[in-house]
Amino acid sequence: MNKKKTADLGGFLERNRLSNGYLLKKTAGSLVYKACRTILLFGLCFLIVQPLLDKLSVSFMEQRDLYDATVISIPRHFTLKNYLLVNQLLEFLPSLFQTLAIVVISSALQIASCTLAGYGFARYKFPLKNFWFMCVMLIIVVPPQTIMASLYLNFRFFDVFGIIRLIAGTPLNLLNSAAGYWMLSAAGMGLKSGLYIFMLRQYFRGVPKELEEAAYVDGCGRFATFIRIMLPDAAPMLTSCFLFSFVWQWTDSFYSTLFLTNYKMLASGLGGLADRLAEWWAVVNGSNSIASTVAPVGYTQAVIATGMLMCLAPLILLYILAQKAFVESLSQTGIKM
Repeated sequence: MNKKKTADLGGFLERNRLSNGYLLKKTAGSLVYKACRTILLFGLCFLIVQPLLDKLSVSFMEQRDLYDATVISIPRHFTLKNYLLVNQLLEFLPSLFQTLAIVVISSALQIASCTLAGYGFARYKFPLKNFWFMCVMLIIVVPPQTIMASLYLNFRFFDVFGIIRLIAGTPLNLLNSAAGYWMLSAAGMGLKSGLYIFMLRQYFRGVPKELEEAAYVDGCGRFATFIRIMLPDAAPMLTSCFLFSFVWQWTDSFYSTLFLTNYKMLASGLGGLADRLAEWWAVVNGSNSIASTVAPVGYTQAVIATGMLMCLAPLILLYILAQKAFVESLSQTGIKM
């Protein structure tokens, strides 16, 4: 082994001499570049992961560790009481299954409608095509809070050309129901729908038209070509869009507050976790002393951090399962856009 290393070193020195030192400079520059790149990537990853690690550490600490200056990252008194308390306050399992059912259906409807719209913008010509695509861009730019009043009125007094009022005598109230929430997604007007339409349009524009022409020659119609040729090829991009849709709707509080107040959603439950903790603390520590009925700030933040981790756990698991398709879709989008 030593003889081989000596021979390799001798060969390197000989090649460096013949290149007048260029080989050594190139090798040293490459090593410095790799070292700087490694340090930079490690630093960026640490900046992203460090807040999550802090919350993970705090979630396993007892209350006395939170106010102990000697405890930094590793709990001195390890406990699972924070997780049990959050599970009780959020009613975690019922909220998890209800949120999962609503979000999966909504994301599937949203990606189905956005796929059809994106394919239509990429492949077909129709009147005012550029104008309608500009409207899609407005969906991305305009925040949903801008149209909150319109959404509320439309779904509070939902009617279709007066037909529902004519039959039932009164408009439908689709607020506080999943029907209105799913209707927005199915119509391509759900959360971030404009972004998914844009991404899918860019992807389908990069697919060679010869594939569709060959399918037409073999006897496939337009719909059969879309289902049998285009959709299987777009599976990585569809997976990416589904992940984006799932994550954004999982953590959304705007639409869930407007449409899903009668449902146990994790996002809305997490938003009111501090108030529930205050009520629980007042009941458990009830006395004549006002100070003992107010939850400590540090403990409140620890419980909120625990709740955030419990809500993020399904998203992390989903990303791990779909990581390959997600990375593949990003690489393909970068080439074809």
